[in-house]
Amino acid sequence: MALWTIRNLAFGVLIGVPAALAGLSASAADETKPREAVITVSGEGESALAPDMAVLNLAVVKQAKTAREALDENNKAMAGVLAALKKGGIADKDLQTTGFSVQPQYNYPQNNDGQPKPPELIGYQVSNGLTVRVRDLGELGEIIDQAVTLGVNQGGDIQFTNDKPDAAIEEARKDAVAAAINKAKTLSQAAGVKLGRIVEISENSARPLPQPVYRAAMMKEATDAAVPVQGGENTYRVTVNVTFALEQ
Repeated sequence: MALWTIRNLAFGVLIGVPAALAGLSASAADETKPREAVITVSGEGESALAPDMAVLNLAVVKQAKTAREALDENNKAMAGVLAALKKGGIADKDLQTTGFSVQPQYNYPQNNDGQPKPPELIGYQVSNGLTVRVRDLGELGEIIDQAVTLGVNQGGDIQFTNDKPDAAIEEARKDAVAAAINKAKTLSQAAGVKLGRIVEISENSARPLPQPVYRAAMMKEATDAAVPVQGGENTYRVTVNVTFALEQ
């Protein structure tokens, strides 16, 4: 039996409609209710900050007739690099092995008729990668020189970054909101309507703008003087989306 939802107190009898029909009536009323007029805009803000840290990618690559020989040579060189970095003040937490591999090396000879012969194993290559976080940028050039002298012969990509970019991101966030408000004001004035309250606001993830990656030459001839390095600035960008109500 259907339930009744409205009671007539004057006569003490049920005179309403079934609950299911009452729900349908409410839904229909919601559908006929005019939707609130809104406007959604986006705004971007940027803030620049001088880097205070560099992330340096280095690698030692050694080749030999056997995998054992290549590994021993690589281990010796990398051990020297790690010892020098730690002695120079790089903390253990700022040193991370990021790639290690042992790869066979082949020669691919050709027959006189141009047809390939079976590949010939000629040795092994061992590669050991290292990521270094350098927090004193004044030492960066010397660190690169010393690493190359001790056996680093591949890599050299440098990414300049900030340990705590919160202040710069906060400024970019404020600028983004201000830009969105100004854009909404311009659009509403052009449309002849009045800007109302903020209905919704959201933010895309703050991100640093891409910066050119500096590549240091991994050659021992480059160790006569410290590698010249310029950190420049990091620019952080924030994008916000803001929805305003319109008063017509």
